Amino acid sequence: MPLLEHSTYGADNVTRGTILATRVRIAGSSAERRRGLLKTESMQPGDGLWIAPCEAIHTVGMRWKIDVAFLDRTHRVRKIVRGLCPWRIAICFPATSVLELPAGTLDPTRTEIGDFLVFHPS
Repeated sequence: MPLLEHSTYGADNVTRGTILATRVRIAGSSAERRRGLLKTESMQPGDGLWIAPCEAIHTVGMRWKIDVAFLDRTHRVRKIVRGLCPWRIAICFPATSVLELPAGTLDPTRTEIGDFLVFHPS
């Protein structure tokens, strides 16, 4: 089943047995990837934005911090950025997608480099 058939997804860290988000929106089109979170007022606990394909993001124009997990094609975490501030750039060339989450999400879920994430319809 293609992931784009649903409007929101859950994201679980199967390595740690934790839930990262219950309302993940996919930014799969070129326009959605360019827009990202720019027109979003805030992110609540449980929210997420999965940008695919993607190996670099920016927070230019944003007003709050985010946690970022860069993922490879198997959804293995390749890089983590906790509390990425507005007006910054983050890059991970081995990544094929990025999961953006509210700041403070990655620490309590114990998410680390090498963990595997699973996305499922919510």
